[in-house]
Amino acid sequence: MIPFNKPFIIGKELSYIEEAVKSGKISGDGIFTKKCQTFFEQKYSFPKVLMTTSCTDALEMAAILCDIKPGDEVIVPSYTFVSSANAFALRGAKIVFVDSYPNNPNIDPAEIEKHITKKTKVIVPVHYAGIACDMEEIMNLAHKYNLFVVEDAAQAIDSYYTFSDGTRKALGSIGHFAAFSFHETKNIIAGEGGMIVINDSRYFDRAEIIREKGTNRSAFFRGEVNKYGWVDLGSSFLPSEIISAFLYAQLENLEIIQKKRLEIWNRYQSGLISLQQKGVISLPEIPSYATNNAHMFYIVLNNYEERTGLIQYLKEKDIHPVFHYLSLNKSDFFLADNPEIDIPHSDHFTDCLLRLPFYYELSETEQDRIIELINSYFKVITIS
Repeated sequence: MIPFNKPFIIGKELSYIEEAVKSGKISGDGIFTKKCQTFFEQKYSFPKVLMTTSCTDALEMAAILCDIKPGDEVIVPSYTFVSSANAFALRGAKIVFVDSYPNNPNIDPAEIEKHITKKTKVIVPVHYAGIACDMEEIMNLAHKYNLFVVEDAAQAIDSYYTFSDGTRKALGSIGHFAAFSFHETKNIIAGEGGMIVINDSRYFDRAEIIREKGTNRSAFFRGEVNKYGWVDLGSSFLPSEIISAFLYAQLENLEIIQKKRLEIWNRYQSGLISLQQKGVISLPEIPSYATNNAHMFYIVLNNYEERTGLIQYLKEKDIHPVFHYLSLNKSDFFLADNPEIDIPHSDHFTDCLLRLPFYYELSETEQDRIIELINSYFKVITIS
């Protein structure tokens, strides 16, 4: 069987976990948590990084930092994971869903501007498949209308955006805040785990307080105050040292992991390009301003029936591809309090996008079998 995903160990994950346990501190903010935070701040020029238990937690922290109140409006792509919206809905925000590009699952800035009102407070661009949204256009809108931007960079580690003046910045360093994931399906994994990036220094101190249950405990441990107490909203967002220890071992091998993932991505691309040329599928498009971090490889079929047929065909051969998001504007939760709205491009990706098996230990032989079977499937349906 070739699964969709497979967690992997590449270096000192287990020895670092043992080291963390033997240190006598496996709760949050120990040596490995600090090592991870320093790694990201130095490599990607993130002004401040705080590790969290998940990307969802990082998004919830961002919602508190944006001071979301009931009635505020938050613009979110319909084609995304529920956390992108849920983090703000929890604070009472009205979620305003907008559409993707027709040829790219990322949020369309032209659609964003159509939905900005006096109540709009935040834009949440989601860098789907690790490919950058058009951040220059989105930041221009944010400045024009005085809005926060929270980058949902769950899939976007080690990916970049190039501005029109040639400046290149890491995804997660452009908006006011950003959230990353280290779930087992991501490029760099820790089972669960995430981080929030704070790009505006005005929010450094408050972010620490929110992450520490609303207390100024972090400042106390640094000797900046002589006692700590409850000073703000917050929750327990700190990951254990065990998560950070596993993650740090992966970070030490980031370049090796990324090189292998790009090889896998390029092999899929070259093996399936002929099907795109025949018009039976579409392959991922990388805009000129974006880099490719090889987070996933997906194909977009022409209709729901062909995708369903291909999933069944591959599963019969012990290969497990998966579809992805269901348009959130059509979710039961949203429709319980909102009228049905038409978001056609999101619906198209919901019905037609298919993710192929993709993980560090996927062999060339396994990948060639997947490519061969996909090509065979379209020969069969063409003949029939």
